[in-house]
Amino acid sequence: METERQEMTRWPIVPLGDFVAKKSSSVNPAMFPGEVFDLYSIPAFDAGQPDVCAGSEIGSAKQVVQPNDVLLSRIVPHIRRAWVVGESQDRRLIASGEWIVFRSPQIRPGYLRYFLIGDSFHTQFMQTVSGVGGSLLRAKATEVAKIKIPVPPLAEQERIVKLLDEGDELRRLRAQADRRTADLIPSLFHEMFGENAKKPHVRVKLEQIAKVVSGVAKGRKFNGRLPVEVPYLRVANVQAGHLDLSEIKTIQALPEEVEELALRKGDVLLTEGGDFDKLGRGAMLEEELPNCIHQNHVFRVRVEQSKLDPVYFAKFLLTGEARGYFLGCAKRTTNLASINMTQLRALPVLLPPLPQQKEFAARVSDIRAMQAEQAASCRRLDDLFHSMLHRAFQGEL
Repeated sequence: METERQEMTRWPIVPLGDFVAKKSSSVNPAMFPGEVFDLYSIPAFDAGQPDVCAGSEIGSAKQVVQPNDVLLSRIVPHIRRAWVVGESQDRRLIASGEWIVFRSPQIRPGYLRYFLIGDSFHTQFMQTVSGVGGSLLRAKATEVAKIKIPVPPLAEQERIVKLLDEGDELRRLRAQADRRTADLIPSLFHEMFGENAKKPHVRVKLEQIAKVVSGVAKGRKFNGRLPVEVPYLRVANVQAGHLDLSEIKTIQALPEEVEELALRKGDVLLTEGGDFDKLGRGAMLEEELPNCIHQNHVFRVRVEQSKLDPVYFAKFLLTGEARGYFLGCAKRTTNLASINMTQLRALPVLLPPLPQQKEFAARVSDIRAMQAEQAASCRRLDDLFHSMLHRAFQGEL
């Protein structure tokens, strides 16, 4: 180990500016409306491949890039994004101006990319960020250029990249398995209750098997009465299929309101509306939250558990049948939609026999246990990978 560290001290420590593309040209694709480009945009990063666009579809000038250029996003919140430009498919390669472009024969693209996504670089990178407002924060390219990187011989860079690629591949396979597992519950629902189910099931209006209530509004006046401050769940807490309880804010409400609206384990919460994808999204509360209530843009559904299992109902809300009902009766404006309590109470709920619902809920519990194990495995792999990243640039791999 000591020998490796001594070797590390002999590696040149070089500012990133030495590898920034010095002769980067630009092009206005709109001047070539019929030409097709490979566009490395910031949004395209998540898809893992550039957008293929005609010049007529691109609204501003772009940087011209080359295969094996390394791109670093300088805009917040799209950070920790480093991308190696792929081979040309007989189309010009262009990139958003929000990328810092690196190009040098002295450094392997994979080695540089791994450095740019590591914790040490990220900490220094964030110190170069400035701007007004969270959506306008950008790193200063001139300051990023001052951050230093250890540069071993090319053969050593290649060895490091090979080891990190192996670790990254394990993470990729784990993520692939997680995506397959995420499909298990919808597939199970379809198998047990879909069109191919052995017996047709009745449909019952939600109001016949559950109590639906709205919540409290913010900023109300209490006309001399003394409210109490309690935790409450907002639209932001209610995601499709799960509740995000990482941030629970507080609200003022009267004591009798808290008593009436206090949430219980097994309650199902639905959003009133918003963007089309938020309409009617819902999830079940899986833990007790003492004295916690909900806001007026969220509906609470408390089912009669002798007729309707809450786990089953929460998953029913994710089906195309429930989504279709909400979209069909929603009040719409441009890009927004909402439902009211009357419409929710009239929701036709597919109602199989309770033992079948309970069987479904038990199998969902098994799947969730497997997902929890996979999530723990994913965290361990991430920790291992980031440890490898750190050691790689300390000369310890």
